[in-house]
Amino acid sequence: MIPIRDDNPTTITPVVTVGIIVVNVLAFIYQVSLGPQGEAFVQVFGAVPAALFGSESPSPIPPMFTLATSMFLHGGVMHIAGNMLYLWIFGNNIEDVMGHGRFILFYLLCGVAAAYAHAITAPDSLVPMIGASGAISGVLGAYLLLFPRARVLTLIPFGIVMHMEYIPAAWLLGLWILLQFFNGTLSLGSGGGGVAWFAHVGGFLAGMALIHAFARRRPRRDRALG
Repeated sequence: MIPIRDDNPTTITPVVTVGIIVVNVLAFIYQVSLGPQGEAFVQVFGAVPAALFGSESPSPIPPMFTLATSMFLHGGVMHIAGNMLYLWIFGNNIEDVMGHGRFILFYLLCGVAAAYAHAITAPDSLVPMIGASGAISGVLGAYLLLFPRARVLTLIPFGIVMHMEYIPAAWLLGLWILLQFFNGTLSLGSGGGGVAWFAHVGGFLAGMALIHAFARRRPRRDRALG
């Protein structure tokens, strides 16, 4: 299922959400421009689980710094496109509730929590974790708590036929996090490569835990479904 947009209007211009998207796109363009040297770039600025837990770091920069830099790197066009789509759809409402400054801090904290959630599952791994999905998962967790009844226009494939349907955010995001946990459980023991499923789980739970501390006002009641 691919979300297209929600029916949840905002009262402010989501300058931070747009800014994060722009920075991610620019970082990805630069990363791609490096060609074969892009892998070395990722090794330096990605978050390496073993380094986060005190092992010798393959990166010349402090491991704590990579917690931030890793959030703005991606493994391919589909990786960044999917992440930025989710951030565009759901991030503006969370920024609306928090305000610009609080949203920046919330986003970064969720990304840090996500990185450690992944690192705990593969503490000796030297494979760098990259991507904004952990931080964006925090946005999704917050959205689920605040706007469970908001409707999300979703592209649903039925074989070769594509169907568009509005579905409640609670259903879409609830199914999404269940799939992350299920896939993460299956991936345990794989050595930390591939998709960082537990980064998604950790970020999502961090977003749920932090949202009420960061919200500056009560959100408007999301509309009931008819």
